[in-house]
Amino acid sequence: MGQPWATVTKRSAPAGRGRAGRQRPPRPVLRTLREKHMATKAEKIVAGLGGIENIEEVEGCITRLRTEVIDPSKVDEAALKAAGAHGVVKMGTAIQVVIGTDADPIAADIEDMM
Repeated sequence: MGQPWATVTKRSAPAGRGRAGRQRPPRPVLRTLREKHMATKAEKIVAGLGGIENIEEVEGCITRLRTEVIDPSKVDEAALKAAGAHGVVKMGTAIQVVIGTDADPIAADIEDMM
C-alpha cells in the first residue's frame, strides 16, 4: 500500500521542447498589455487625425495631444472619440485631442511612427 502523503508528479518535456521533443522557436518579447493597448490607441488616433502623412507635429501635454495637421478636413472626430478621446478641439490646423493622463506615452508612440 502506498504512503498517504506521497504525490504523483508528472514528468515534463525538457525546457524548450514540445511534446514530441521538437525544438520550439524562441518567442518574441511581448510588450506589456498596457503598452500594447497604448500602441493600438495611438494607431487609432493617428487614423482619426487623417493618417501619419497628415500630422506635422504632435506633443503630449498632461491630458491632451496637441497636434498640427496639414489638412484639418481629414480629421475624423467620431473616429477619435471611438479611439478613446474625451473631446476634440479644432482651431484651424491646430487640433487638440483630450485623452487623459495617457497623452504623453501616446504622443511618444505617434512620434515613433513618424
